Amino acid sequence: MKKLSFYLITLGFILLLSACGGSNENSEESSSGSASSDGNLYEQIKEKGVLTVGTEGTYPPYTFHDDQDKLTGYDVEVAREVAKRLDLKVEFKETKWDSMFAGLNSKRFDMIANQVGIKPDREKKYAFSTPYTYSTAVLVTNKDNKDIQSFEDLDGKTSAQSLTSNYADIAKKYGAEIQSVEGFNPAMELIATGRVDATVNDRLSVLDYLNQKGDNVPAQIVDKAGDASESAMMFRQGNEELVKAVNGALKEMKEDGTLENISKEWFGEDVSSQ
Repeated sequence: MKKLSFYLITLGFILLLSACGGSNENSEESSSGSASSDGNLYEQIKEKGVLTVGTEGTYPPYTFHDDQDKLTGYDVEVAREVAKRLDLKVEFKETKWDSMFAGLNSKRFDMIANQVGIKPDREKKYAFSTPYTYSTAVLVTNKDNKDIQSFEDLDGKTSAQSLTSNYADIAKKYGAEIQSVEGFNPAMELIATGRVDATVNDRLSVLDYLNQKGDNVPAQIVDKAGDASESAMMFRQGNEELVKAVNGALKEMKEDGTLENISKEWFGEDVSSQ
């Protein structure tokens, strides 16, 4: 009887350990962006007829609401054209930047269109389309700030950044202390009020912001990075068919001039090629 009790307790303990191990694996899979359970996502999308796209909706001129409260912007219109060429409807899911990757991991949407920079650490966890935007990082300060004239001057200064963006990495590289913000506009507001020393951000976004605000905002660009960053649509790994289809649409748009036209509509220049 004692032996039987011992075996039952041992068996129960083994089963408990197995359950805990499975839970950890599922959690790790979710956080890594793996999509082993997606099946053929592209076939599922075609059957449904809808491509769901994660975007901020608060990041002009890439993704924002116009005066009629319509979601628009460069990334939004590129995504709409991609869906059109794939004979799909598009449904946008607006999400704060710092929740964007988690939303993709949890399958709230099929891809992200929100100026996601291609970085080696992201490529380990996610799949990317071919780039559709090339831009550079700029350093922005309040006009009254005379202490920062270059990226090297960031050492020990506070810089407003979205924690998971490429620009946060640049600010950290130069020794800045990071003030976390949820998007571009909050960063610029902190600059305008002097609550942070600087922000590192996308040149095209900053130029658009300064152009829209005019002299009403006391902000200035003081330095520009030399290397161009590449932004692309981002997907969970394991969805090669969907990535291939989106790349095919982007290739067509480049070849027939549609991507260049969308770019010039928003920026006055072609930012879709180097």
